[in-house]
Amino acid sequence: MEQIESIESFYKRKFNWIPKNIREELGHFNVFKLDPYVGPNAQPVPYKRRDFYKITLVIGQSRVHYADKVVQIEKQALAFSNPRIPYKWESIDSIRTGYFCIFNDQFFHQFGKLTQYEIYHPSGPHVFELSDEQRSYVESVFQKMDVELSSNYVHKYDVLRNHVFELIHYALKMQPSLSFENKEINASLRISTMFMELLERQFPIDDSHHALSLRTPSDYAEQLNVHVNHLNRSLKEVTSKTTSQIIADRITQEAKILLRHSSWSSSEIAYALGFKEVTHFNNFFKKQVNTSPLKFRNV
Repeated sequence: MEQIESIESFYKRKFNWIPKNIREELGHFNVFKLDPYVGPNAQPVPYKRRDFYKITLVIGQSRVHYADKVVQIEKQALAFSNPRIPYKWESIDSIRTGYFCIFNDQFFHQFGKLTQYEIYHPSGPHVFELSDEQRSYVESVFQKMDVELSSNYVHKYDVLRNHVFELIHYALKMQPSLSFENKEINASLRISTMFMELLERQFPIDDSHHALSLRTPSDYAEQLNVHVNHLNRSLKEVTSKTTSQIIADRITQEAKILLRHSSWSSSEIAYALGFKEVTHFNNFFKKQVNTSPLKFRNV
């Protein structure tokens, strides 16, 4: 798979310059208007993972690829990208205008945990189609970011973090919670949350020489210091899925990403995902997707 795009590489590719002291800052944040970077002569955004977060307001028709999903934007949308999930924009010649902001993990260090929100989960919603009224509101938030970033206010980065959270919560309020709606914060939910965080730490897979270290429910139960039956009951209560199902779903999603967007062989993918034999991987994938890895790659 292509090397993860760093925030420095992003600036070099997009603007042919790199902000001074970008890695010496406690965290990096910037906001841009899309106008100079869209239109008939714009180049497609390459499909790759990046080591920074991005929130984009697009006005105009386009398509965005997230892992094995393709989302069609008919008029205008708010989109959330994160380091765990590769993405690619298509038909950006039809995008008329918009805004985007970028920031890294360090920018939110000790100010909140972005991965707790469903928009930053691999299976969560990443693109939100907007009405004209909603677009106007979102646009105003980006405009406030732009003004704040240029100000001399000593606490302006706290204000900017609040604007980011404002966009996150505004998007999440557009639809019911996918996983935890009306669930009490109890022991089962805490265990499930810790399990999901532990699971996600293993992804994305970017090195074919590094295999997953946690593959079975027992592996996760040991790490969480709970009995495997307790872990399974907790996950079943919160997600309606067993531990094995959740692990299998996540490995399948990563397998799809690697098959579609890397040049790795099936054996390299199999090893990276923790399978000892490529035949085991082939059988697993066919059971999950109802087609072989080779056929899925060639579609």
